Amino acid sequence: MNGAASSSLLRPVLRIFGLIFIFGIPLFNRIWPSGWAWAPEQPAYLQMIWGIYATLGVFLLLAARDPARNVSLIWFTVWSSIVHGAVMAVHSVTDPGQIGHLWGDVAALFLTAVVLTVLVRRELPVGSRA
Repeated sequence: MNGAASSSLLRPVLRIFGLIFIFGIPLFNRIWPSGWAWAPEQPAYLQMIWGIYATLGVFLLLAARDPARNVSLIWFTVWSSIVHGAVMAVHSVTDPGQIGHLWGDVAALFLTAVVLTVLVRRELPVGSRA
């Protein structure tokens, strides 16, 4: 399939994930702390995470304009979500007070990775499917 013509779902999904990374992380952190805020609360940690994900969110919004030209950023989002989710999953399981994260931010990161992988493989040219 032609990347520019067939990105019917990838573009809006990149926009949605971009907005979630920018605005959703601090919001979810406040409305569902057991699934999104690591205890004990550390404001500096939260600011760092939000800063990184807000930056990634801005770049995902920009990538949505032409996903085929920004495939390395999309794959970075996939793989960094898998790694970050895996690290958090281990900590969630080994610290009983953090188990809620398996259903919150851990699940969200794995969902992000799966959705983007499926859409990239389906909608972008073969050479950009890494």
